[in-house]
Amino acid sequence: QVQLVESGGGKVQAGGSLRLSCAASGRSFASWIMGWFRQEPGKEREFVAAIHWLDRTTYYSDVVKDRFTISRQIAESTLYLQMDSLKPDDTAVYYCAARKTDEGNYAAVPEYAYWGQGTQVTVSS
Repeated sequence: QVQLVESGGGKVQAGGSLRLSCAASGRSFASWIMGWFRQEPGKEREFVAAIHWLDRTTYYSDVVKDRFTISRQIAESTLYLQMDSLKPDDTAVYYCAARKTDEGNYAAVPEYAYWGQGTQVTVSS
């Protein structure tokens, strides 16, 4: 059974940084895509970034590109999201997600079968 557990959320002022972690367990994730999504109250969940677990190919939304960095540590089976130059618009619940295949649309919520419980990020102005 795949389990994803996020940590590292919190409150920060605009311009600050946070690093989110996602501990993944339950199986080997070779050839999987691991991603980060976020959701504000009353809005749809949106894609933030994704990474191919094995070859480290990365994908970013235009909104966070050049400010956020996704990475993974295979030995620790942990996914990371380094968030710099944070803005109030980045305030949301951030979710870690996993999908079995590297085919298809890496940014599509329905293509991810496994999700963490989410961690709140709040950026004040």
